[in-house]
Amino acid sequence: MPSHHNNHLTASLRSSTTISTQSFTSRLILLLTLLPLSLAALAFILQWKGNSDFMMDPITANSRWAPQGSHIQNHEIFPGMESSVLSPKAHKSSDCSSLGRSGAPSFPYFRDWKFDFQDDLRPKICITTSTSADLDQILPWMFYHKVMGVMTFFLFVEGKAASPKVSKVLESIPGVKLIYRTKELEEQQAKSRIWNETWLSNFFYKPCNYELFVKQSLNMEMAIVMARDAGMDWILHLDTDELIHPAGAREYSLRQLLLDVPGNVDMVVFPNYESSVERDDIEDPFGEVSMFKRNYDHLPKETYFGMYKESTRGNQNYFLTYGNGKSAARVQDHLRPNGAHRWHNYMKTPNEVKLEEAAVLHYTYSKFSDLTSRRDRCGCKPTKEDVKRCFMLDFDRSAFIIASTATEEEMLNWYREHVVWGDKDLKLKLLRKGILTRIYSPVVIIQGLRESGVFSSVIESAPTTLSRDKFLASVDSSNSSRAVVSDSMLSRKTNKSRENQATARKVLGLETAAASHEAAVPPLSPPGLLVEA
Repeated sequence: MPSHHNNHLTASLRSSTTISTQSFTSRLILLLTLLPLSLAALAFILQWKGNSDFMMDPITANSRWAPQGSHIQNHEIFPGMESSVLSPKAHKSSDCSSLGRSGAPSFPYFRDWKFDFQDDLRPKICITTSTSADLDQILPWMFYHKVMGVMTFFLFVEGKAASPKVSKVLESIPGVKLIYRTKELEEQQAKSRIWNETWLSNFFYKPCNYELFVKQSLNMEMAIVMARDAGMDWILHLDTDELIHPAGAREYSLRQLLLDVPGNVDMVVFPNYESSVERDDIEDPFGEVSMFKRNYDHLPKETYFGMYKESTRGNQNYFLTYGNGKSAARVQDHLRPNGAHRWHNYMKTPNEVKLEEAAVLHYTYSKFSDLTSRRDRCGCKPTKEDVKRCFMLDFDRSAFIIASTATEEEMLNWYREHVVWGDKDLKLKLLRKGILTRIYSPVVIIQGLRESGVFSSVIESAPTTLSRDKFLASVDSSNSSRAVVSDSMLSRKTNKSRENQATARKVLGLETAAASHEAAVPPLSPPGLLVEA
């Protein structure tokens, strides 16, 4: 009897335990079912609320992203945004289709990036350039640097850049000053100070790249005067295939980077990184290229020389073109250019610093068409001897000969072999070693500007015609864009004499300023393997 009672008790306990376990399991299953449903409902509510924010009035939407006190918050519009961002009217068609916009919200991730430069904003930065490019290159380059904090642009234009269609757009942008290459300008530059000095004389009397180098230096000399008159603090010389990469600053901003430079520094050197294209059909380098080869100055010596042969891939040098960077100078008395890559001072040796992280991104030969466009700008003979007279760097010489003598198919094969990075294993190896690096910031910024309609609205809001004087200047300048020596250039060569040089130097009181006669810094290739020894 006791045994029967115990068995009954045991069965009751088992039954109770089973019911309890089943109840717990049921509750657990219910919880696991309800939890994702609740999360999904919450996500739906948040998404619906976010979409309703995008449906708000465009002015209100832009004000949310604008910094406190900006013109956008006061319903004053950044130049070029009137028609495409804040106006409901439809877009007109444009020849520059690559500069068009999409339906994306305006400036969704440009929070706290000031486009409205106040008079008290410091430092005031200007860029000078000499260009014959079209709008599809100039506008992304210019507005990218506006985002970086550049206030003023001095553009010395000729060719396409000086045509009425392009110049009327550029003239309409606040902070942009166009200087057309007219006979009057050349006559004025023929009387300039540096034409009567010796530091640039090694580049006189030569065509193509040498002539361009002299022209850039003359334009830089004029830009210094304009920068001083405009109250600028810093001046840079950049080509329109170069973008500043202000890495290492507290924010991704050239203004912030230069603000942190000590007051006793006269010049800041930006080592250059070179674009490393991965396809032969690039059309928009600023929007499609994200891989760059780092500068010698930003690499350990053992890495640079240890990977040198793999990095060059059979080319003459580590970089295709120059490797000595560009520089920014503090605007001050006695400042002068020292070639396109550096600045100098007539009365002292500038105190310069070389930046350890920031760089100039150089998009060189990033399009296959760059081969023929460079060829078409130069009238030299495609021989090994004559190209030395026309080009300073080895790769430019080789590229000119190929572009002048090869068929289209041969040119493309040469381009793939010497420029395009198609070997995935080699790319991965050099990326791991730090020779190659990925930089996406310019792609993101320029894509955001394009999708926000900045470029297309600048084009649409430009006046339909130029004033008579500007129109005549643009026609004169665009018609003289061929890379030939002008009459005024020839007259300079004829009239130039050592006696005149000595007289000018005596009048200017430069005999005691020995530092002012240091030779101009040309584009230089990076160190080769012989340097290691």
